[in-house]
Amino acid sequence: MATLDRPASGLGAPERAAPTVGGADAGAPGIAAPQAIVTSLKRSDAVTPYRFRDLLALDDFERHARKLLPPMIFQYVSGGVETGSALAQSRGAYADYALVPRLMRDTSARDTATTLFGQTYAAPFGIGPLGGAAFIAYRGDLVLAEAARRMNLPMCLSASSLIRLEDVHAQNPQAWFQGYLPGDQNRIDRLLDRVEATGYRTFVVTADTPTLGNREHNIRSGFSMPIKVTPKVAWQSATHPRWLLGTVARTFLKHGAPHFENTEAERGPPMMSQGAVRNTIARDQLSWKNLEAIRKRWSGNLLVKGLLAPEDVDIARECGADGVILSTHGGRQLDYAVAPLDVLPEIAARKGGLKIIVDSGIRRGTDVMKALALGADFVLLGRPFMFAAALGGAAGVEHAMRILKEELNRDMALIGVNRLSELNPDFLRRAPRRA
Repeated sequence: MATLDRPASGLGAPERAAPTVGGADAGAPGIAAPQAIVTSLKRSDAVTPYRFRDLLALDDFERHARKLLPPMIFQYVSGGVETGSALAQSRGAYADYALVPRLMRDTSARDTATTLFGQTYAAPFGIGPLGGAAFIAYRGDLVLAEAARRMNLPMCLSASSLIRLEDVHAQNPQAWFQGYLPGDQNRIDRLLDRVEATGYRTFVVTADTPTLGNREHNIRSGFSMPIKVTPKVAWQSATHPRWLLGTVARTFLKHGAPHFENTEAERGPPMMSQGAVRNTIARDQLSWKNLEAIRKRWSGNLLVKGLLAPEDVDIARECGADGVILSTHGGRQLDYAVAPLDVLPEIAARKGGLKIIVDSGIRRGTDVMKALALGADFVLLGRPFMFAAALGGAAGVEHAMRILKEELNRDMALIGVNRLSELNPDFLRRAPRRA
């Protein structure tokens, strides 16, 4: 019976001449055999789970989370302040730019990898700080940290988190820590010592919260901090059993009442305690002299988050910051604040050795490219990853990250670059929003 296996050349089988291009030159030296044409690709090993198959873009996570979460919790994550202008401006700024692709270029060597502070990440985006994540998704901070570690992307832990910073670092040793700091250097120093002793190497000082923004949507929806179990809150919780049982009840049964674990060096009050609130004393006294003192004490990477004025970025550099995060706090602090993308070109032009990171409003791979083309070194996202954690845990966050990374890779081919460092303002044209 004939066999499909043939002996290799030199082991008894006659060598067969390689086919050549036909015509008079057939068999002539220097003419290579034609290569097989690949007309299909192998099915990816990373098959999308069925429950994620309607999640095709980052906006889809918000649409699905609206059904899962009680209105008060959904609005806490999705809402802005007052008129919502800052939120809309941050998002709409990306629509003000159109892309100018360069074509007929070989982009088969595309690579989304990006180096930031000596660490090479799989893509130029990461997870920004998300306060209260573990009340929105079960063990939310650990879920975000795990997904970021698996995808080789940065994750920044919020000081308003409900899981100890030590536990998050154990889950992801590359995680960053973000602090809401008072103007009391002794309190700052104690927190810094705790963060450094744990092993964090990147510390983020949030500058845009001298007081909390006027979040009227929280009052309307029934959300408060600490949570008050009013009839409205009870009804919303009861009519959203997946969140109530899968996040709240499961947390209380397995881990007890959640506390604000990381606002200070010491453990904070319970999230649902009516007799205690988070310590926000003296945040309106935080000043540049505190940043100078932090720089002297902190040996790792130091970032300042929430800056928008070019002059403030200059001061941050003079105080020793390694980078800044241009941000409107997701439109959750000052209404009508300028969009980070609108001040990015001016700040990037004078950044020197400072790293410029941008957040607020990014939802697509093309958004990431626009920010990088205008001078950003990196970007952060928040809400989409929080909704992804609520919907699908670490797997949901990974799915969201993969969507954005694949969009970026595809868009690099379509615009004509192999490296993100090739992006520059020549690829953009200002195209003001049209009605």
